[in-house]
Amino acid sequence: MRRQWLLLALITTAGLTTACGPGPGAVACPAIAQATAVSVSIPAGYAQQVASLHLRACQDGACTGDTVDLRPGSSSIDQGCSHGVCSATASPNGSKTGSLMLETLSESPMSVTATGTSFDGTALPVHTLDFRPRGDYPFGEQCGRFISASVVLDAGGLHQRD
Repeated sequence: MRRQWLLLALITTAGLTTACGPGPGAVACPAIAQATAVSVSIPAGYAQQVASLHLRACQDGACTGDTVDLRPGSSSIDQGCSHGVCSATASPNGSKTGSLMLETLSESPMSVTATGTSFDGTALPVHTLDFRPRGDYPFGEQCGRFISASVVLDAGGLHQRD
């Protein structure tokens, strides 16, 4: 009797394990939530002039503005591959990055205005950019469309990130 219960438990467990996977030929999608935000990058050549940054984004009649928490930026340095496992490391590059969180984000036109102060307390030039956020399928069409709104702030103004 005990062997029958053990056999039943093994069969049930095996069935549950295969039922939870993506199935034969299916591709599993990463469990990554999309951030509804405008991201900003400030290249190293201009980052040394930016002490604080305020972004205001308007889309579909709604506007959101806030001071952006600027963090040091980095570049990925390839560490190579060994035995089928590849790695990289982050190296500070003098740039700064930040994000302005939004309630919603769509592919409709958006206007972003950047204001801020330099380290000596003077106001930075006001820059405004009108653009369309971009939609893409970074994990394949089966995993859904991700929309991104990314800008670069440099001495020439605001530009949509490529």
